[in-house]
Amino acid sequence: MKISILYGSLRDNSNTKKLLLPFMDELKRHKAELDFITVKNLHIEPCTACWVCQDIFSKPGCPKNDDMNLIYDSVQKADCIVFASPVYSWYCTPPFKAVMDRLVYGMNKYYGKEPGPCLWKNKKLALITTCGYEIEAGAGVFEEGVRRYAKHSNLHYLGMLAVRDIESKTAFTNDKTVKLAKQFANKVISSLE
Repeated sequence: MKISILYGSLRDNSNTKKLLLPFMDELKRHKAELDFITVKNLHIEPCTACWVCQDIFSKPGCPKNDDMNLIYDSVQKADCIVFASPVYSWYCTPPFKAVMDRLVYGMNKYYGKEPGPCLWKNKKLALITTCGYEIEAGAGVFEEGVRRYAKHSNLHYLGMLAVRDIESKTAFTNDKTVKLAKQFANKVISSLE
């Protein structure tokens, strides 16, 4: 069981990271192999919709010379991909959005001279996020975007783990939050067995 966790926070010890730690501990307890990638530490250019990748069917094929190949490699080897980003203005962080854009084009060959394959078809996709508003208002738009993203990409969407931070008073390491993170990890594990 290989799981690629793409971490999109701009802070090393963010609320999202605190939520991820018990999630990852539970995955490891089930012997899952994790590839944890911190997006902010990579140089990822935004997609410019050049569509060069669309006529290259054997690999993502993006002509940009940056660190995105590390993510493509991780995602292609994974059984499940976890998008983990805090919500900024109803969506993920800007560097994480660049990753999402590059993945959707590099992995889905729908727009070239002739239709091509989906390179990540049938993989699982899960979402972990934190936000400052009530979950529906704070993370609902992001989740809906990820839900549509998964459908478009022929991925099996497993759902969202979201926790609200109320004026920096939420303890992301309390028993309730840790339990939620472990339950979500078990949901991911169950989907892969």
